[in-house]
Amino acid sequence: MTSSTTAKRHFGAVPPLISVDRNSQKSLYRQIYEAFRTRIFDGELRAGQLVPSTRQLALDLRVSRFPVLNAYAQLLAEGYFESRMGAGTFIASSLPGEPRSQHRKTALEFTAGARPVAAHTSTLPLYAKPSWADHLGPFQLGQPELNAFPLQVWSKLVARYSRNMRVQELQYGDAMGMKPLREAIAVYLGTARGVVCEADQIMIVNGSQQALDITTRVLLDRGTPVWVEEPGYWLVHHVLKTAACQPIPVPVDSEGLEVAEGIKLSAKARAAFVAPSHQFPLGVTMSASRRFQLLEWAEKAGAWIIEDDYDSEYRYDSSPISALQGLDRNSRTIYIGTFSKVLFPSLRLGYIVIPPDLVERFAAVRQAMDLCPSPVNQAVLTDFIRQGHFGRHIRKMREVYRERRRLLVSEIRHQIGSACTIVGGEAGLHLTILLNSQVRDTEITARAFKRKLWLSPLSLSYVGVDPRQGLVLGYGNTPTSQIPEALRLLKTLVIKE
Repeated sequence: MTSSTTAKRHFGAVPPLISVDRNSQKSLYRQIYEAFRTRIFDGELRAGQLVPSTRQLALDLRVSRFPVLNAYAQLLAEGYFESRMGAGTFIASSLPGEPRSQHRKTALEFTAGARPVAAHTSTLPLYAKPSWADHLGPFQLGQPELNAFPLQVWSKLVARYSRNMRVQELQYGDAMGMKPLREAIAVYLGTARGVVCEADQIMIVNGSQQALDITTRVLLDRGTPVWVEEPGYWLVHHVLKTAACQPIPVPVDSEGLEVAEGIKLSAKARAAFVAPSHQFPLGVTMSASRRFQLLEWAEKAGAWIIEDDYDSEYRYDSSPISALQGLDRNSRTIYIGTFSKVLFPSLRLGYIVIPPDLVERFAAVRQAMDLCPSPVNQAVLTDFIRQGHFGRHIRKMREVYRERRRLLVSEIRHQIGSACTIVGGEAGLHLTILLNSQVRDTEITARAFKRKLWLSPLSLSYVGVDPRQGLVLGYGNTPTSQIPEALRLLKTLVIKE
C-alpha cells in the first residue's frame, strides 16, 4: 500500500473514494473530512447512502482510528452525515438527492454585473487596485512624505504602550473613541483650526472616508438631494451613491462653492458637502462672504453642512484658514478631519466633531457598523500629540512641502507654460493644471502611467456632463530632485510637437 492509499471496497451502495497523503502538511483528519464533503458536494455520494464504519475505513486507509473518528464527528456536527441506531452512518437524508454540478466556477467565469446586487452599489465603478498599493511615484495624490516621518519616535511610543498594556484594553472600547485622544484633538482644533467643541463632541473614526459614511447614514435618507462641489472629491460621490442620495452638482469658482447657484438648483437640499479651507481638486479657499451665505442657507433650509478639512494644516503664503465650523452659531456643521494626510495613510485615524444633540445618534450608528475603534493607534497618537511630536512634524513638513510646491509651480510655468493654467497652488499637497488643449485628461493619464507618472484626471471629479479637462498633481511624496525630470516627461504628454 502506498502513502496515498485509496479504499476500494464497497459498503452498501457507497464506493468510498477516500484517499490520504501522509506527506501532506494537512492533517489526516482534515483530508478525510474534506474528501467526504467534496464528494457529497459534487454528487458522488447521495443522500441516504451508507458510509464505511470508522473502524473499517481506518483499516482500509491504514491509519489510526482517531483521525477517522474526528472527521466523522465533524461531518455529523455539520449535517453531512447522520447516524442511525443499529444501522450505521449514512449520508444525511436532508441533503439534495440530485447530483450537483461537479464543476466549481472560478472567479473568471463570473461576468461582472451579471448577478444582482443592491441597486445603489451597482452604480459604483468597479474596484481597481490603487497604483500606490504596489509602488509610489511622482504626483500621486494623498501621499505625504513618508521618509520624513519620525518613525523611531513613533516606534518607541508603540513599544512603550505594548509593554504597559493593561488587560482592560483588550476589551471593547467606547464607540466614540478613547477620551484622552479626543481631549488632545479638542485642544488642537481649538488652537490651530478655530473649531469650537468639547471632547465629548468628538468621535474617533477609521479615516475621513468612514466619517463621511457615518455622517451620511445619520443625516440623509434615500433619494435626499444633497449639494456637492463641482468638481469635487470623488469618494464623496461614492458615499452618496451607496446611500442612494441625489447629488446636486454646484459649481466652484475662485471663491469656492457658488451658494447662490446651489439655491437655484435645489434650495431644499438636505446637506452640502464642502471643503472650504482647501477645496479638492481645485484647491481654492471659500471666501468669507460665501461662508456666511452657506451658513445662512443651512439655517433657513434646516440643512446640514459637512465640512471636510482634510489637509488644511499646510498653507504656504499665509496662516491656516480657520474652519467654517467656528463661525457656525446654529450647530448646523459636522466637521471632519484626518491624520492620514499629515502623518501616514495606514494610520487610518480621523475624527468627526458632532453637534451636541446628535452625539448619541452618531454613536449608535458607529456601534452598529464596527462597535469601536482599535485602541493601540489611538493611545500612541495621544502620546505623539501631547509630547509635542505632532506639532514639530507639522512645522517641519510645512517647509518641505512649501519648497516642493514652489519648484513644481516654477517648472510647470517653465516647461509647459501657456499649454495649461495652474490653480490651487497655495495650500495642501496637490495643485491642478487646467489643460488648454483638446487632449483628454484620461488619455494623458493612461499614457503617463506607462512612464511611471501617477497623474489624476480632473474630469473624474465631476458629477455632471462636459467636465473640464485637467490634471491633479500631488507633490507630497515627490522629492524636489524628481520634479524637473517628471515635468519634462509630462510636457511630452501634454504638448504635441
